[in-house]
Amino acid sequence: MADREKMIRAGKNSYPDAIIGVAKVLRDCLSQGGKIMLCGNGGSAADCQHFAAEMIVRLTARVERAAISAVALTTDSSILTAAGNDYGFDHVFARQVQGVGRKGDVLIAISTSGNSENILRALEAASLKGIIRVGLLGGKGGKCIEHCDYSITVPGDSTMRIQEEHTFILHTIAEITEKLALEEA
Repeated sequence: MADREKMIRAGKNSYPDAIIGVAKVLRDCLSQGGKIMLCGNGGSAADCQHFAAEMIVRLTARVERAAISAVALTTDSSILTAAGNDYGFDHVFARQVQGVGRKGDVLIAISTSGNSENILRALEAASLKGIIRVGLLGGKGGKCIEHCDYSITVPGDSTMRIQEEHTFILHTIAEITEKLALEEA
């Protein structure tokens, strides 16, 4: 518990502005007909799927709204294994960004270390296509932070504590994005 409290205190000053900023970026993307793509490994892959589900379905039963365009690049086992086999695991997300990403879309890259090679390559592929890059990172942001247009970095070195904060941050981004999207409708 002390680790969690320390991490919350360390990030509390920067989270609100960064979260609101990312939610506005998502709103702008969606209002222009773009989509949200997400990538991550392990628990971060689960976070990607969770966020995409919240956007497509809804965050809460109290709010009825149209589906929000979001896709987790972590779910298609045929694409993941074919890309991994043919190009190497470092390219499984970049290849998908190249195939389905369009200028003006947003890629949310989730990495507790900020150093996952396949996340880094996805961010690089997104840059080449004019895709807005958002990093949800841990520690000091690792190599990935230099490849993000926007980033929220959870300080610390405990993967599980960083993932807990990532879940909170993603829920908050989803809630604000949903609210902004409803205001636009």
